[in-house]
Amino acid sequence: MSVLLQPVRRPQPSKGSAKVPQRKSAQISRRNRKEGLLFWALIAPNLAAIILFGYYPTLYNFVLSFTEWDFVQPAPVIVGLENYIELFQPGSMLMGALSNTAIFVLVAVIGTLFGGMAIGALLAQKLRFTGLVRTMAFAPHMLPGAAIGVLWLFMFDPNYGLSRWLFEMFGMDSPHWTTTSEFSLWAITIAYAWQRLGFVAIIYYTAILDLPKDVYEAASLDGARGWKLFRHLTLPLLSPVTFFLVVTGIIAAAQTFDIIATLTNGGPGTSSTTLPWMIYDQAFVDFNIGTSAATATVMFVLLLIVTLVQVKFANKQVHYS
Repeated sequence: MSVLLQPVRRPQPSKGSAKVPQRKSAQISRRNRKEGLLFWALIAPNLAAIILFGYYPTLYNFVLSFTEWDFVQPAPVIVGLENYIELFQPGSMLMGALSNTAIFVLVAVIGTLFGGMAIGALLAQKLRFTGLVRTMAFAPHMLPGAAIGVLWLFMFDPNYGLSRWLFEMFGMDSPHWTTTSEFSLWAITIAYAWQRLGFVAIIYYTAILDLPKDVYEAASLDGARGWKLFRHLTLPLLSPVTFFLVVTGIIAAAQTFDIIATLTNGGPGTSSTTLPWMIYDQAFVDFNIGTSAATATVMFVLLLIVTLVQVKFANKQVHYS
């Protein structure tokens, strides 16, 4: 009993064993500092480029949107909200450009999504000449937008282009795609969708190849077939890819400029004027830098809102497992 009442003596660490953890801790701290310095040294060039060519022009554009400047004055003159008030006046060019941009972006993104998914599914069947079709489908994406515009300028020509040949097969005259207000916006939409279709198809093709085979086998054993299998299994599994393509597709389409410049120059009138073309026209044709900067700020805010809405929607509809 007396033995049980005696205090337990804990072994005391020797002097040598106490120094070992301290030495290890110091070594880890020095290694962390070195890795931290190496990390900042590696990302510093890219970080500086992003700040210099990304954030600084955005902030400077926002400042210019509150000024009036025509490149001739020695310095911009502050006019407050005058440029924004002018932009949102009834009948201003902004409303027409917004409408054209919305139609162009919606048709181009939705069309390339459906078309790209269908082509990607066909390529995944590993039929004959799949490699050749895959290369031909992706080739337009490698061409610059100006070259795409020149190519489609020839194809849309009503006198000797591909459009004339196609419409003559049905006994009809080819419309004047690029010189009439009714067709100019559709002309740039078709040309842009043709350029992006191959990229979307290849992304869907690789995603379909990575779909888990065991899940499909289990669903087949449960009797799932055809459209039911596609609706309840393939589409949810492809939702992360679809979300990526929608976000990048909207941003890319909303910023399209070179195809418009080579096909229609924003016309006739303002029939194919989108926000990027309006920004260019105000800055380098009318030399109204303040209004151009205000339009660019409006476009930036709209794209930011659309992206945030998509991210919010993705949290409920996109499945990552």
